[in-house]
Amino acid sequence: MSENILNNLATAIVSLDHELKLRFINQAAMNLLDLSPNRALGQRIADLIPTLANSEAVLFEAIQTNQTFTQRRAELQLLSGAMITTDLTVSPTAEGEWPTLLVEFHPLDRYLRIDRDAALSEHQEVTRQMLRGLAHEIKNPLGGIRGSAQLLESELSESLKEYTGIIIDETDRLASLVDRLLGPNSMPDMRLTNIHRVLEKVRRLVELEDRRAAFVRDYDPSIPEIVMDSELMQQAILNIVRNAMQSLEKSPDPQITLITRTERQFTIASIRHKNVLKIEIIDNGPGIPPKLREHLFYPMISGRPDGTGLGLSVAHSIIHQHGGVIELSSEPGHTVFTIIIPLEVSNDG
Repeated sequence: MSENILNNLATAIVSLDHELKLRFINQAAMNLLDLSPNRALGQRIADLIPTLANSEAVLFEAIQTNQTFTQRRAELQLLSGAMITTDLTVSPTAEGEWPTLLVEFHPLDRYLRIDRDAALSEHQEVTRQMLRGLAHEIKNPLGGIRGSAQLLESELSESLKEYTGIIIDETDRLASLVDRLLGPNSMPDMRLTNIHRVLEKVRRLVELEDRRAAFVRDYDPSIPEIVMDSELMQQAILNIVRNAMQSLEKSPDPQITLITRTERQFTIASIRHKNVLKIEIIDNGPGIPPKLREHLFYPMISGRPDGTGLGLSVAHSIIHQHGGVIELSSEPGHTVFTIIIPLEVSNDG
């Protein structure tokens, strides 16, 4: 198979010599593995993809036995530090005096993300249905308690009204908590909106609340107006930025970066979109513990002892209402929340 044909394949392919040194890399593999021929050719594959060091014995065995093998869901760490999940197919080939290996990488991250988003949306819908029933059971007696406290207050002396005031305040607090658990309960008011105006409102609000963090803005001014509910979107982004601010409490040089870009051919919930808006909210805090990452958008899940676990759940619900998704990647010093929303204008909006 000629190099010209390999370079035009969508599948990422590299060729290794008998010492597991890279002798060829096609364009798809360059993009997937973030490598250039000048940097990669002649280097051992384990030096280019550190996590493959554990597979060297298997690769050598494939050369010696002339047997093809496949590794499913291999998690590979690239030189950039990024992690990707792929299926690997290793095929021995005979070219010249020494045997070689043809390694095919089939990236799975997009499909895993689609499955994860679908599972999260399904889980949240079940949770919302449960919470609606629970809210009804809670709010009815709360209303009775509040009304009774108000009637009792009118019959009490001033010295005792403090206690009925506490009852009324606490019932109001619980009712508000239930409302927040349910998330947005009205249909979005979808209008053409400049996303950068929404982001700037959020930035100003957060700076008024807390001036510790420096904001870095990297906006793409060519992004067109997008159909969305600006108030709801502001709330979603504000919840995420506040979450980032809270994670920066002990950072010596706290910083939040806001980035906007567009991306082509992106799949959301099994639907392929020609163009999407991508908003990245990046903080340089300590990162989110791995055990929390998969469940962070579920209601009542929080990494802080005093957190309610509602902010990110509400943000997810709002983004879902807009046909979008939220993605998360986190490591110490670099946590990224990515909001992705279709750019196509809906005729139903």
